[in-house]
Amino acid sequence: MHVRVTTIQLQPGKVDEAVRIYQESVVPAAKQQAGFQSTTLLIDRAANKGIAITYWASEADLMASEASGYYNEQVAKFAPLLAAAPVREAYEVATSA
Repeated sequence: MHVRVTTIQLQPGKVDEAVRIYQESVVPAAKQQAGFQSTTLLIDRAANKGIAITYWASEADLMASEASGYYNEQVAKFAPLLAAAPVREAYEVATSA
């Protein structure tokens, strides 16, 4: 399994709107992607920061979600709310319980 971790810095007061967009738009779109397993959204309200973790069946599925334009389409939904460019990282899951 592989994960993509995207960290976003939001403008003050935009956390609730970002959570709404994630729940109502990003999650349904993710469920349509081949190899998508699950997602977790972490929020630090005091710091206006969010971390989205998406779980993929394989590295190929993760990479395909980027090559298809899916990832950029999802990030674009948050553009008006961002205080800085998102940071994207990918990892192999070594262990999970």
